[in-house]
Amino acid sequence: MDDVKTRTRRQILDVAADLLEREGAQAVSTRSVAAAAGIRAASLYQLFGDKDGLLTALAIHAFETYLTEKQALAHTDDPVADLARGWDAHVDFGLRHPAFYLLMYGTDRPGRRPPAAEEAHRLLMAFLDRTAAAGRLRVPSAEAARLLLAAATGVTFTLIGTPAEDRDPQTSARMRDAVIATLTTDAAAEAGTGAGKRTAKGTEARPASPTALAPKALALDAALTQADADDLPLRPTETALLRDWLHRLAR
Repeated sequence: MDDVKTRTRRQILDVAADLLEREGAQAVSTRSVAAAAGIRAASLYQLFGDKDGLLTALAIHAFETYLTEKQALAHTDDPVADLARGWDAHVDFGLRHPAFYLLMYGTDRPGRRPPAAEEAHRLLMAFLDRTAAAGRLRVPSAEAARLLLAAATGVTFTLIGTPAEDRDPQTSARMRDAVIATLTTDAAAEAGTGAGKRTAKGTEARPASPTALAPKALALDAALTQADADDLPLRPTETALLRDWLHRLAR
């Protein structure tokens, strides 16, 4: 019986997804989906509850499709370049599946989003934590994630709302480069001398600026995050205090 329910649920989601992509969310009703799937409306209610439950399931299905594509992106030795590729994949998904994207990132009530969005957020945080660990992030990962998501979704919604023939192909690339440049730093530029070091001529080097300290502070914070707590020579309260100081240095 469970296998039958699973197959029926998948059939309904496939039909609803096809209807969503062809005609938009307004065309997705329990009655229209049940008719297209060739089942009784009562069967749909048993599996999804109501239209809201069906749309939530569709959003989860959309996020699963999105995550499958994002997880297929191979990591390189340059986490900043990987961030840019992740941005491009995000926007590309939205333009290929606009109805799905509006369901995933749009909302009919403030503060509400599908539970599957949490996994997408964790994936973004993983990209940013790699960037921080490499000493390339200027701001804490959580703040960078909020800014990146706001910018990427804003661009994607804008492009979705623009007729294909009027879209400027450089809009996304320009926004991507501007945002990533604000959040990250060039590894070579940050590898210079720091405070307290002497130059080859023996003169005192200038102290590192707060901006230069931020990537180093966040790299240490990322190392603390990845370390086993039992291996740290600090008490939990001391580790928490150290991380608070590191985040202050990164501001």
